[in-house]
Amino acid sequence: MTATYTFDVFCSLDGFGSYGEGGDWGGYWGKQGPEFLERRLASYDHEQRMVLGANTFRDFVQMLDPLTEDSAVTDPVNTRMRTMPTTVVSTTLEGPLDWPNATLEHGDAVDVVARLKAESDVPLRSHGSLSMNRALMAAGLVDRVQVSVFPVITGRTGVDPIFAGAADFDLELLEARTLDGRIQELVYRPTLHG
Repeated sequence: MTATYTFDVFCSLDGFGSYGEGGDWGGYWGKQGPEFLERRLASYDHEQRMVLGANTFRDFVQMLDPLTEDSAVTDPVNTRMRTMPTTVVSTTLEGPLDWPNATLEHGDAVDVVARLKAESDVPLRSHGSLSMNRALMAAGLVDRVQVSVFPVITGRTGVDPIFAGAADFDLELLEARTLDGRIQELVYRPTLHG
């Protein structure tokens, strides 16, 4: 039996994973609310292992404040994300990593994740890591794609189109929910098309 792998990503309605220069949205495009934050915390509440690519890991190290005594109170979602067991897949990073419970795996993400799926006793989850997860989807290693769609269009400032260059997939909708009356969370099972 292999561990379930979930590719978890946030995006604007027009499919961008973030915004660039000239964007003044703020975190979560300024649209987060109590239901969304509670759902995010619940997503990380059970035992699982995070899998991150090198670029996303570097971004997280810069974006997420270091752990402090007040972290769990002021930002429990990011605190939980920082303290979860994490595997960072990279061909360029050198250890040791400045991240609690993180291990560095050198090599091709497809090989590393295939091995992790076979060996892990807990589910695997990756947030962001767009190019890595597109490669994992093409290799048939992603069991679920969880997309949180925020009610914004970032046509002028959007960067990082989440599925740019991806293969073609048929998607089976497994779950759908609306959070705070405005954010759509969609969970799909992807299957390569054709």
